[in-house]
Amino acid sequence: MSNPNIDSLLPAETSGATEDSSFADILSNFEREHSESPGETLTGTIVSIGTETILLDIGRKTEGSLTLAKWKETQPDDPKVGATVPVTVGGRDEEGYYQLSTGKVERPKDWTGLQSAFNEKRDIAGVVVEQVKGGFRVDIGVRAFMPASRSGVREADGMPKLVGQEIHCRITKLDTEKEDVVVDRRVVMEEEQAVRREQAFSELREGSVIRARVRSLMDFGAFLELSPGVDGLLHVVDMSYARVGKASDIVNVGDELEVKVLKVDPKSRKIALGLKQLQEDPWTVAARTFKVGDRVNGTVSRLADFGAFIELLPGVDGLIHLSELSWDKKVRKPGDLLKVGERVAAVILQVNPADRRIGLGYKQVLGDPWEQVPRKFPVGSTFEGPITNLTQFGAFVDMGDGIEGMIHISDITNEKRLDHPKDKVAKGQTVKALVLEIDKERRRVRLGMKQLEPTTIDHYIAEHKPGEKVSGRLMDVQGTRAKVELGEGVVGICQIRAKEENPAVAVESAKSSDVSSLGAMLSARWKRGGASESSQEGVKTGQILSFKIANLDPAKRLIELELAQ
Repeated sequence: MSNPNIDSLLPAETSGATEDSSFADILSNFEREHSESPGETLTGTIVSIGTETILLDIGRKTEGSLTLAKWKETQPDDPKVGATVPVTVGGRDEEGYYQLSTGKVERPKDWTGLQSAFNEKRDIAGVVVEQVKGGFRVDIGVRAFMPASRSGVREADGMPKLVGQEIHCRITKLDTEKEDVVVDRRVVMEEEQAVRREQAFSELREGSVIRARVRSLMDFGAFLELSPGVDGLLHVVDMSYARVGKASDIVNVGDELEVKVLKVDPKSRKIALGLKQLQEDPWTVAARTFKVGDRVNGTVSRLADFGAFIELLPGVDGLIHLSELSWDKKVRKPGDLLKVGERVAAVILQVNPADRRIGLGYKQVLGDPWEQVPRKFPVGSTFEGPITNLTQFGAFVDMGDGIEGMIHISDITNEKRLDHPKDKVAKGQTVKALVLEIDKERRRVRLGMKQLEPTTIDHYIAEHKPGEKVSGRLMDVQGTRAKVELGEGVVGICQIRAKEENPAVAVESAKSSDVSSLGAMLSARWKRGGASESSQEGVKTGQILSFKIANLDPAKRLIELELAQ
């Protein structure tokens, strides 16, 4: 039977020992487990190799743990399962494994040894006995004090975990008379870290891909721990091809990332890392995706004075130039039409992946208003619109949908010769104009105002009716067709029947009332009298004859006459 008093002293592992195990063996194992102290040097056998640590069998119930970094500090060859190596046993880590080191650090045995280690600034081994006010009590063969600030523990809640562990430290104060000894663990850790950092730094190669852990975040980027003591910067511009506001939008502290080493600066010891460089360049995708003429959708990413940038793919922005925003020349800035974050449609005008540029058109999606101009404003039609601008040579009139027509200064009025359009019209004034010409290729519409002003012929037509008898002077006779001057600027057309005797009466025998109806202008010409040529028997150019109005056409400003009987 087992002794209950002894069983209560045994560890959990031995309470389930087989009956074949003798009580002596169990007690021996128990005593050995509890009699071992940190700082002992043993021979360990490698049983497994992880990504960061090596587990060794050190002849105890629990294996020892040795970091790969510590292995590389003292061992020239890579570790192999089954290989043996002398190790120094420290305290246990959080997982219960013994902490091992390959470099043997001795513990001084007397004050002479302490003095020698102090003079040579040599590292010594010690065991943290307890935590006291302001630091720790450390057993280095004699009682020593280690300030908390020199313990190498950054967080306060990590201090108690140091108790019971073997540490490597350096004597910074030694007073043999007062037996006052102060040790520093932090300086040893910093030197070891510097060695590991230098080794890790020397092994980095630009272009290599490594795994790293996000240690801290700033708005401009994230600091990644590549190995203990070696950090690299992953800048926000290298996190993604898409626009990134701050690092926390992409990564979090503790994330394990696969990154590319972009640059290693040996002088400044700075390492630049990239995440987006492991992804396909979006401009390569854009080159095979977008074609000129394609209609695409995107989001307005930012606005500039010269245009709007549209995100088509993450990392691919196209530009709608100010000139391509609207057919209307009144658009002065992109913000007049678009807002950041707005979803818009556009037409691809140009694709240049080599220069990372895509030209877009926004107005093309809306349709070209010039295609409708000939239908909406045919030549000869009239419309009313406001004057948008005045120049030395003419006035521009808004015809709607961004279309402007131009009235040349010579087509503004018949009244007088203008030195500048402002002498007759003003900006903002609504005018009525006649469409004179349309040039769709050059996107020009020529307008006229004077063509709509009443003329002397308009007044003449308004004051007369068909059937009335009038007097006029033959201006030109061509065959059976003659032009007849009825007044200043008023010309009618008369058809003369061939070989017809002229029934009209000459001015000398005509009534004075017929003569007075022609006005002062014709009287001067009558005095010259005199026929020139005869184009028909009895009818001569320059004759003053009587006519009957056959037809009046106000739209065409046409007066048709017949010789009066």
